[in-house]
Amino acid sequence: MDLSRHEYHISLEWTGNRGTGTESYRGYGRDHVVRSVGLPDLPGTADPTFHGDKDRWNPEQLLLAALSQCHMLSYLHVAVTHGVVVTGYSDSAHGLLQLNRDHSGEFVQAVLRPAVVLADEAQRELADSLHEQANKVCFIARSVNFPVLHEPVLPNLSRGINNE
Repeated sequence: MDLSRHEYHISLEWTGNRGTGTESYRGYGRDHVVRSVGLPDLPGTADPTFHGDKDRWNPEQLLLAALSQCHMLSYLHVAVTHGVVVTGYSDSAHGLLQLNRDHSGEFVQAVLRPAVVLADEAQRELADSLHEQANKVCFIARSVNFPVLHEPVLPNLSRGINNE
């Protein structure tokens, strides 16, 4: 077994046919379901700007969520290897999508704003510096062609660890 390669499988089913298929641009729904064996179904759609349902996840949110999740998991790993004890972590991420004249678009930047709670605040400088190393080992950040920036924030423990 080759441990250097990992495969992932999902299935996708479009559920937005309102009876006439894609006969017209506004005549079909963007709803779909993403599935993977053993996991709950993930209801998906397009961004509401592109006629999607605001109550379902869209691909842009999922990409940003994947970046945030991957960074957190990479950060926790890097923290362990440097002897930094993390006791809480939250993120308030932001992504910027640029639309082009030809109706294409792409993400041009993502900014993660992790709020990390430490067992020892004396390690704050080291802890903040570890975001750069975590970014270098995050599989998702390494796979995108736009910058993934990090703006660590101090956790506001009186209101929750994500400063919200």
